[in-house]
Amino acid sequence: MEGTVLCAANHAPLTPISFLERTALVYPDRPAVVAAGHAAAPRTWRETRDRCLHLAAALAGLGIARRDVVAVFAQNIPAFCELHFGIPMAGAVICALNSRLDAAMASVLLQHSEAKVVFVDAALLGVAREALRLISQQAAGAGASSRVPTVVLINEVLDEPPPPPSTTDRYYYEYEAFLGSSNPEEFLIRWPLDENEPIALNYTSGTTSRPKGVVYTHRGAYLNTLASVLLNDMTALPVYLWTVPMFHCNGWRLVWGVAEQGGTNVCLRKVTSAAIFAAVAAHGVTHMGGAPTVLSMVVNATAEERRPLSLKPSGRPVTVMTGGAPPPPQVLFRMEELGFLVIHSYGLTETYGPATVCTWRPEWDALPAAERAAIKSRQGLHHLGLEVDVKDPATMTSVPADGRTMGEVMFRGNTVMSGYYKDAAATAEAMSGGWLRSGDLAVRHAGDGYVKILDRSKDIIISGGENISTIEVEAALFAHPAVAEAAVVGRPDEYWGETPCAFVTLKEGKDAEGVGAEELMAFCRARLPRYMAPRTVVFVAELPKTATGKVQKFALREQAKTMGSISSSRSRSKKPGGSGTRSKL
Repeated sequence: MEGTVLCAANHAPLTPISFLERTALVYPDRPAVVAAGHAAAPRTWRETRDRCLHLAAALAGLGIARRDVVAVFAQNIPAFCELHFGIPMAGAVICALNSRLDAAMASVLLQHSEAKVVFVDAALLGVAREALRLISQQAAGAGASSRVPTVVLINEVLDEPPPPPSTTDRYYYEYEAFLGSSNPEEFLIRWPLDENEPIALNYTSGTTSRPKGVVYTHRGAYLNTLASVLLNDMTALPVYLWTVPMFHCNGWRLVWGVAEQGGTNVCLRKVTSAAIFAAVAAHGVTHMGGAPTVLSMVVNATAEERRPLSLKPSGRPVTVMTGGAPPPPQVLFRMEELGFLVIHSYGLTETYGPATVCTWRPEWDALPAAERAAIKSRQGLHHLGLEVDVKDPATMTSVPADGRTMGEVMFRGNTVMSGYYKDAAATAEAMSGGWLRSGDLAVRHAGDGYVKILDRSKDIIISGGENISTIEVEAALFAHPAVAEAAVVGRPDEYWGETPCAFVTLKEGKDAEGVGAEELMAFCRARLPRYMAPRTVVFVAELPKTATGKVQKFALREQAKTMGSISSSRSRSKKPGGSGTRSKL
């Protein structure tokens, strides 16, 4: 309109760096970060901001420029929180690597990202050494030794002594000395000149294929952080327990979100049920998060591991945001019984993590517990940063909200990735038609329109022409009192094409005594249409998972294939039988 202008007085690029700057002023002496189970005193927000500034200045002293990639290979330690601010303050792009990578994959991602510096947790030094050796070997062959990143080693809150120096080690900096080597008085924060500049490079978890590098912007990270704080119902001064890996979508952006609210980061290097209960009791935890595997860990904790959960000052229980895979209703029901408030969210690395939330309605409080859990297992609707729809992927028309018609979940909006790093073709394919395609199949429920995911498009089982949702079969298995974890894939079948094959881990104790394949198959047949019930049950000690807690179904599908096809005569039989086995998978 006439008379208006866009200038420095009314426009500044959005960036999560501003969260730290404000909180260091408003809550300078509040605890910012503490390591669970360790005696070290917490660092305040004043100290944290000062350390991040030293870190940024030290990186600039190494020659790190705007848009350079700086990698982090670490577990959930205090330094990881600082790196999420110090690296962007230097104008660089943080690349948080999966802490469970093997050396071969770590070397591939370090080379693909072109990281100039890598910060290495001493607990992961063995893997990092081998990864750097592989990079050096390839770089020497190509005559490009400069491709090997500079190493900064972090020695903090270690459960075991760090590995001794090796004669083959490249020169590395020590983290605390590195921070102390800089003069922040001569350094100015490199604020983004454009809010669409990159702030993070996150590699997908690789459950189905080689990971792809997803690029986040300062703007997208800022907006998604605001949305994540809202959907977590995170008021001022939260105490957040780090059971979500900080490398996973930058800790679902709550590394920045806790700073936004002036809260306290409680860092947990190793996630166990005992450690979770101990940290909640010791630090007054108000919020935490995790994949359904973390929830299963909590509900299956022994009596010795559990601690009484005292209510927060607000009178509300510990809030737990879950996502990464659809949680079984039975697990949600048990979490509620234990006194946790579970918020179910859903998203992708490509949507900065959480993109939808099953927003709770007060009228649902009066429903029976089983119905409440079933509703809470839905993925819900989008948060404030984007839009979600369920569409026919061929026609791009929205499916009706009838709870039956299946389509693909799609997103568009301000918190969708910029694209895949160095892969324009994959970016164009993922965003064809003006929507980000998730690859997840879902329905929309009548009345509220809430999205309910039925399966990954690659996980759906087609048996005799019928689509079988593995998630629904898994939910039926979880309802059995002896089942701790379950994952279902298709097994080749001569007659039906494929039939459900369940991989199951049993709980310890009397509930699991004498439980066999026939009992579980009969249990499912009583709760599902007959064609959906597993025809094979495999008992395993542990399911294969990614570091973010997702079950690696591609590994289970390969296992099912090696078992061979179910014979035509047995498949066509009207008898309820199946097969069962125990595996060391």
